[in-house]
Order: sequence, then structure tokens, then C-alpha cells
Amino acid sequence: MAVSIDTVYQRVLAIANKEQRGYITPHEFNLFADQAQMEIFEQYFYDINQFDRVPNNSTGYSNIVDNLREKIQLFQRYNREVQTINEWGDINITDSIPDLYRLGTVKVKYTDTLQKLAEQVQLHELDLYSTASSLTARNTTSYPIYTRILASNEKSYIKIYPYPNTDLSGEKVVVSYIRKPNKPSWGYIVVNDKPLYNSQTSINFELHPSEESELVYKILMLFGINLKEPQLGQAAAAIEANKVQQEKQ
Repeated sequence: MAVSIDTVYQRVLAIANKEQRGYITPHEFNLFADQAQMEIFEQYFYDINQFDRVPNNSTGYSNIVDNLREKIQLFQRYNREVQTINEWGDINITDSIPDLYRLGTVKVKYTDTLQKLAEQVQLHELDLYSTASSLTARNTTSYPIYTRILASNEKSYIKIYPYPNTDLSGEKVVVSYIRKPNKPSWGYIVVNDKPLYNSQTSINFELHPSEESELVYKILMLFGINLKEPQLGQAAAAIEANKVQQEKQ
């Protein structure tokens, strides 16, 4: 399931070159293509949050939230095992999961327990869990917790309590997450000073096929701004706004 990058590029060129408005190079297109894909991808999460708040009587193919979740499903990864890097339960998720976009669940298996779902807490909340009570027993192997930390090296870590040791037999940590879409690229070879599409070196958009038009609109908006052609950008923006308005009705 993907959107052909060549199809989108040819459509963008056809519209942008109309009436000699300008030519978009493969390099420019690839930059805009990646930005457009990430904007659409990020919008899925905002839209789910918005539509989950309102009553939805739609069923089947017309259910907006279900359709959005279907678009995200391709990027979900489940129960990927990660390793602690020290005796204090730290896990470098930047290096362990280089394609991480959003972290989902963290599960811990200690030597004396079954696999347990760890609860995320904020750094300032850790003191609340240091003293367990019969009602709120946390920070034990039966009820593990974790917090996220951005280190000075700009890498992201999770710290799990009680500290697991994945070097020990029987102890492990697994995470579920949403990965980033692969960066699209219109690959080409130059023949007679003209770039020609090369499918062997190209990377298609990873979005749902229904996003093809949206990709064209967004890239045209970016292209119009770059060319200082406000009419082109405004035309694309108007089309996109109308499309979004229809989806929300």
C-alpha cells in the first residue's frame, strides 16, 4: 500500500508548469515531498483526537476514526525487544529504535513475574511512587513504571523502575510504537541533460493511496511559496481547505 512518487511528481509538474509558472527540480520536489508526507502523517493523530471527542454514528467504510486508524496501522510495530544499557534500567530508545515516531506501550518481564505493562509517569511524579501503599502499589516487579528522559546528547531514554537487567536470563523489555514513514525520493538518471525517472532508486510515499491528491496539494503549496507565486500556493490551499471541510461535515 503506497502512493507512487512518480505519479505525484508528474502531476505536480503538470500543474506547476502550466502557463510557464516555473520548473520544480527533483531535488526541490524531494524536499517538499518529505515535508508534505510528514505533515499529513502528523495530522492523522490530531484528527483522531478531534473526532474521538464527538459522537460518531457512522459505521463501516464511512467511520472517520476507523479510517484514520487504518492509515496509521501500517506504521505500528509491536513487542520489539530492547536492551538496557546499564544496571539502572536505562534504555537508549534513540539508538535502539531509530525509526521511532511515537512510543506506545512498554512491557517488562522480570525473572520472578509474567510480562507486565509498565505505567508511564512524569519525572516530577517519581516521588509519589517511591512509597507504596496497599491501594497504590507501584514501582514493584508486579507494577513497574517508567519515565522518559531527553539527555544532554539530544538522545531519548526511558528509565524503568524497578530496574530490569536484560543481560539476565528471563528478564526482557519490549516496546510497541509507531514508526516514521520512510523518506520519499524521486530517483532519476540524467539523459541529454534531462532527469528521467529511475524506479530502481526511487522510494514511494508510504501513505494510504487516498492521500495522493493531498500530497499534490501540499507540495504545490510549498512550491508556490518557494517560487514566490502566491496564486499557485493560494489555489492549492483553497483546494485543500475545501477538501478538509468536506471531510468534517
